[in-house]
Amino acid sequence: MKKISLLFLGLSMAILGCDKAAGDSKTGGQPSGRIVYVNTDTLLNNYEYYKDVVKEFDSKRFALENDLAKRTQSFQNEVALFQRRAQAGGMTEEQGKSTQLALQQKEQDIMMFRDNAAGNLQQEQAKKTDELLTNIQTYLKKYNSGNKFDMVIGYSKGGGVLYAKEDLDITQDVLKGLNEEYKSSGKKPAAADSTKK
Repeated sequence: MKKISLLFLGLSMAILGCDKAAGDSKTGGQPSGRIVYVNTDTLLNNYEYYKDVVKEFDSKRFALENDLAKRTQSFQNEVALFQRRAQAGGMTEEQGKSTQLALQQKEQDIMMFRDNAAGNLQQEQAKKTDELLTNIQTYLKKYNSGNKFDMVIGYSKGGGVLYAKEDLDITQDVLKGLNEEYKSSGKKPAAADSTKK
């Protein structure tokens, strides 16, 4: 049933495309169809806002990993010291139990810190992804106000669109406009501390 629906949709679009192409004459450098596409791989690889967001998150992830490694190493050093003292008989049974409880609490604190920081980073990443999509959609609405396309689809290698004529590709125009808007806004992705407890 799904294959039939897709086949019907494909045939309908092909028929409409043929009717439209027969009635239209090609103009200058503008795409001839009312459906155009943006190569999303090219867009993301060259959109300065996206590059800045990726750098920001790489930096935050690296800082988080370093902080976590330091905390873990410090904890492991404390455990090793506790084990040496316990084996050497350098503490009472009561001291051993209280130290062991304190070490268990530290281990739980480290795991909670890791989970909270990762969760915060994930939430922030979701927010930035939403901002990215909003930026692109807002720009496409402005871009389309003068072009009157019926649809702008995203194309990526291995995606749902298997073939599209190159004269329907508006990626470079969109990319240029997005980068100009980003540059003129003077905004950089807001840096938030994702390592807070």
